[in-house]
Amino acid sequence: MREREPIFNAPGVVLAVLGAFVAVHGARRAFLSDEVDHQLLQLLAFDPARLGSEAADIAGGQAAAIAQFVTHAFLHLDLTHLVINSAWFLAFATPVARRLGFVRFIAFFVLCGIGGALLFLLFNSGRMVGASGAVSGLMGAVLRFLYHPLSRGDAEALAGDAGRAPLLSLLASLADRRILIAVAAWTLLNILVAWAAPYVLGEHIAWEAHLGGFFTGLLTFGLFDPKPPVHHDSAPAE
Repeated sequence: MREREPIFNAPGVVLAVLGAFVAVHGARRAFLSDEVDHQLLQLLAFDPARLGSEAADIAGGQAAAIAQFVTHAFLHLDLTHLVINSAWFLAFATPVARRLGFVRFIAFFVLCGIGGALLFLLFNSGRMVGASGAVSGLMGAVLRFLYHPLSRGDAEALAGDAGRAPLLSLLASLADRRILIAVAAWTLLNILVAWAAPYVLGEHIAWEAHLGGFFTGLLTFGLFDPKPPVHHDSAPAE
């Protein structure tokens, strides 16, 4: 008899974080009034005002000013926001977590969220919620070990054993045309979304968090990955 495969073939840490996204949103909708939910958003969202002269007048004080760099990632505006970020997270977190393990993955995820929040801070004064900055960092990390197994037809190195895929060094990554094209495409897409979202969706998208998290993940993943980087002497791939 064939052994049954799990419904979600993802590491436990990925399912735990995903469960936290769903649990927080579900609890807010099921148990909190609109007024209390609004107060919770004010307390846990990333709010640049907490880092300025008005910080003392905002609920949560200094503790919330620090915690907001993490807590904002576990809040989502609505079900659509939650579903999109959760699906995106599941896709990119799975191969990264297989390489890093529980502790390294959590630390890397948090760092990417902080990177996204910091770039958002440079351009905005309003609040931000959502995991998209941290998830963008996971996408940047995957680029560091995506193309080598694909070019050799070794999909299992990504689907089942991501730790087997060699990690490109940072210099090799920044010289690889496939990665540069992906970086340019992601940057351009976010610029277009920043321009179009207010007209199409009637709201602003935190594109700065997307880019901040993405570049944080791309540039720092080698510091977390337990596998030594592979230095390629050959010319960058076309």
